[in-house]
Amino acid sequence: MRILLLTAALIAAPALGQANPQIDYPAFQTLTASVAPQRASRLLAFDAFKAEAAKPDVLLLDARSADAFQRGHIKGAVNLPLTDFTADSLAAVIGANPDRPILIYCNNNFRNDAAPVRMKAAPLALNIQTFINLVGYGYPNVYELADVVDFNDPHVEWVRG
Repeated sequence: MRILLLTAALIAAPALGQANPQIDYPAFQTLTASVAPQRASRLLAFDAFKAEAAKPDVLLLDARSADAFQRGHIKGAVNLPLTDFTADSLAAVIGANPDRPILIYCNNNFRNDAAPVRMKAAPLALNIQTFINLVGYGYPNVYELADVVDFNDPHVEWVRG
């Protein structure tokens, strides 16, 4: 009887995974695969990242938690936590132009591994999800900090909370 119940549960599991029309994992997989080549061509060395951030109308977006952002962030960054991304919240922060250049960074761009930028597991680095989400919401002009820097380096212009 136990084996029969376990078998029934395993057979039902894939159907349950697709039961919610508001969650589309296969579409996420497709989006992730389609974004990969674009992301590979949009990685900027620190000096290029800083130069782009200084241009008018470029948005430096910090998608870490509001608490982490308050404890410290790159000067000029605007905070919208990834968990708060919706079409409306992104439009409010980014503005009306979906082609606006957006620069992103995350904890894993800093070698310090100290508060407020504790490193994440490399496959789960916030830049990955942020890039995918921004493109998925219709913002194709995303660039990512490629380098690992020290947030104590005066060239970083770190704002401490």
